[in-house]
Amino acid sequence: MSKGIKALAVGVLLIVGFAVHAAPAIIPASPQLAAEGYLLIDATTGTSLVEFNADQRLPPASLTKIMTSYVADKEIERGTISMDDEVEVSIKAWRMEGSRMFIQEGTKVRLDDIMRGIIVQSGNDASVALAEHIAGSEEAFADIMNQYAQQLGMADTHFVNATGLPDENHYTTANDLAKLTVALINEFPEHYKIYSEKYFTYSDIRQPNRNKLLMRDSSVDGVKTGHTEAAGYCLVASAVRGDMRLVSVVMGASSEESRAAESQKLLTYGFRYFETANLYKADEALRQVRVWGGQHGSVKLGLTSDVVMTIPKGVRDELSAEIQIQNEIHAPIEKGDELGSLTISVPDKEDISVPVTALNGVQEAGFFARIWDSIALFFVSVFGGDPLEYTP
Repeated sequence: MSKGIKALAVGVLLIVGFAVHAAPAIIPASPQLAAEGYLLIDATTGTSLVEFNADQRLPPASLTKIMTSYVADKEIERGTISMDDEVEVSIKAWRMEGSRMFIQEGTKVRLDDIMRGIIVQSGNDASVALAEHIAGSEEAFADIMNQYAQQLGMADTHFVNATGLPDENHYTTANDLAKLTVALINEFPEHYKIYSEKYFTYSDIRQPNRNKLLMRDSSVDGVKTGHTEAAGYCLVASAVRGDMRLVSVVMGASSEESRAAESQKLLTYGFRYFETANLYKADEALRQVRVWGGQHGSVKLGLTSDVVMTIPKGVRDELSAEIQIQNEIHAPIEKGDELGSLTISVPDKEDISVPVTALNGVQEAGFFARIWDSIALFFVSVFGGDPLEYTP
């Protein structure tokens, strides 16, 4: 692993953090689960902490309904539907087998209730009713689902229905489900709160959320269960502790209890041995340096986005960061111009480098001011001064 940044001929190196030597972090081997495929990621950084067959195409069962509700959220965002809509219940929706909300053919049900019927009760009838309300038919709705999957980069996913009922052409992966779940949480945080509801009552029938972790772990706030004979028992779970949100995906477990227990193993492992480190904030000045030939004598340098990393607990003090900046900075400068780089070194991992940019613009000075700066810069170079630090 490279220790720092290689110096450029026109560069100067500024140390903004120092490594502190400490005992290496002790992390046990990741848990081995009794499931066909599984994955644990840090939702903020997308870092995979544990994975097994994460890219294997598997039947998702009712995990499909994460996409079903995501499509509804997108359509609400677009203004094509609203939570106050009255959804007509067709014969097809009413006759759906498997888990149901128990809506009646020929009635109208508020979309708000339909959504809870999908998310909390995992209703196949509610899923078909929603699909028909949005797209006219379940087949057309599946086409919309696949378009959104493509936008989200779910390259190994294909949907043929809104429920997850078995079909050889209906499949996804643990990796793709994690992408979808993170998108849902980030794009629709208010709607995501429905996933934490433990019970929903419709037509005097009270049903519990099948996600047992909601009852066992107060940090868990979602997401969705699934089960068919072909898919086995599946669970996508998410939990927040402190500044860290984890998403786990377990597919093909042997029982309802097993999917919950195996998911808990993943979450416990992630929270116990890793942390989400917020290292730098966007638009926060890391350094202010001299500008030559400008109407202002200096420019602030920083980053265009936050720098957040998933690291093992106990190694934060071993991180080091170095800024490399152009040796001479001349006006004009536009806000956002790249003027250097920040490299962060993590023990036993590849260095991470991000651009350092101007946080403010500096217009070019007049002719005589530029001439004066040229003379001053000449003497700085002759007498060995720092052109970034020089103050006239």
